[in-house]
Amino acid sequence: MADYRQIKGRIFDIQKFSIHDGDGIRTIVFLKGCVLRCRWCCNPESQEYALQSMTVAGEEKIIGRDVTVEEVMRTVEQDRSYYYRSGGGLTLSGGESLCQPDFARALLRAAKESGIGTAMESMGCAPYDVIESILPYLDHYLLDIKHMDAAKHKEYTGRSNELMLENAGKIARSGQTRLSIRIPVIPTFNDSVGEIREIAVYAKELGRVEKIHLLPYHRLGRDKYDGLGREYRMGDVLPPPAEQMQELKAEAEAVSGLPCQIGG
Repeated sequence: MADYRQIKGRIFDIQKFSIHDGDGIRTIVFLKGCVLRCRWCCNPESQEYALQSMTVAGEEKIIGRDVTVEEVMRTVEQDRSYYYRSGGGLTLSGGESLCQPDFARALLRAAKESGIGTAMESMGCAPYDVIESILPYLDHYLLDIKHMDAAKHKEYTGRSNELMLENAGKIARSGQTRLSIRIPVIPTFNDSVGEIREIAVYAKELGRVEKIHLLPYHRLGRDKYDGLGREYRMGDVLPPPAEQMQELKAEAEAVSGLPCQIGG
């Protein structure tokens, strides 16, 4: 059998020494490709699997490169001592990692077999058998749930949410991984108390959720749209104020009984 560490995938960034997207100090590997087209996406260069040209600081840059699992792990393993001291490890992000399931699975397997903790930030938008094949190598699933209303979800992301919610239930029932629910809080989309309450109630019903993360909308990716020659569809919408985020946090905690934090 061929060495799974030679499986190739397409990434657009590796971020070291992150304290987000999982516990402790982490190395985040950003995979290219996504099934959604969220209006607020801060990594629009992640959406297309294809290599792209993007203007960055006035210069043309090719976004995306093909790498083997072994090549990525050489970078990940450089910071093993930091993972050990902080309880950190490898996180897969994107895009949507499940768009490259063989590569994602192999990366998580390589980390686990090297004694490095694993996490994946994902919408769960794939056939469940794909997710099921990854779970044995995953310590912590950071699962995005953006809205409970299917029509509004499709309007703002390009796809309905039924499959994602169905998979959330299956992931929780599997008991194979820690599960946290992440909610991007987006003005005009889901920033009302009622909308956050609905997601928090659902998180409680899943039964195995450790924590809810409320991720306030920001505009830090806006310049990337200009660099890609694309329209930024959020226009002049501003981030939610701190007072509103605290109100939403209190509501989520009250109805779910789960710890809730602002930020990832």
